[in-house]
Amino acid sequence: MKRMQKSIICISAFLFCTGTVFAQKAERKNVREGNKLYQNEKYTEAEIAYRKSLEVNPRSTEGTFNLGNALYKQKKFPEAAEQYQLIAGQGEKMIETPEGKTRLAELYHNIGNIFMQNKEYAKSVDAYKQSLRLNPKDDETRYNLALAQKLLQDQQNNDQSQDQQNQDKQENQDQKDDQQQQQQQQPDDNKQDKTQDQQQQNEQMSKDNAQQMLDAFLQDEKDTQEKVKKAQMQQQQRRKTDKEW
Repeated sequence: MKRMQKSIICISAFLFCTGTVFAQKAERKNVREGNKLYQNEKYTEAEIAYRKSLEVNPRSTEGTFNLGNALYKQKKFPEAAEQYQLIAGQGEKMIETPEGKTRLAELYHNIGNIFMQNKEYAKSVDAYKQSLRLNPKDDETRYNLALAQKLLQDQQNNDQSQDQQNQDKQENQDQKDDQQQQQQQQPDDNKQDKTQDQQQQNEQMSKDNAQQMLDAFLQDEKDTQEKVKKAQMQQQQRRKTDKEW
């Protein structure tokens, strides 16, 4: 019975080793095929080959890195960045070997280029610096870093200029609003002054009318008194005449 169990364990181990070897061969085959296609600038076909290698071994560093490069060449920048980020997560392990360190430097260089394409200059500066820390002799990365820093400075200056223009524009608008408000209030003040003048005129007219009416009344009363006085004088004259008769 023990011999039977031992035999089963041996067979399982053999099958596992055989399966692992087969998977490694399939992975390497797809990666090599992808590399040939990549060198011939057949980036779409290379992408397919690299994806096949990852189906066999999803943890393949070489397959992931090369897939990112194939996507980058097709200008599929978000997809390429996703693959690069997967590799960056293995950075501590990769820097243990010169080959891995060089590959990681290239990865950050490409990440910097992706950020440059998206005009995210601050992030591209950080990526290029990270690449140069790993490979200080890379002149292309150093040039890209200088360019990214220049573009970042221009972007910041433009943002400041735009902010100042927006502030000036807002201040001008506020001044216009204040002027319009003052102009709207001024007619109301004139209208109020005009109303007060009208009231004063009406009051004056009322006083004048009252005075005229009083004068007319006094004149009528004076005329009436004169008429009465004249009538009395005529009556006295008539009585006197009657006495003489």
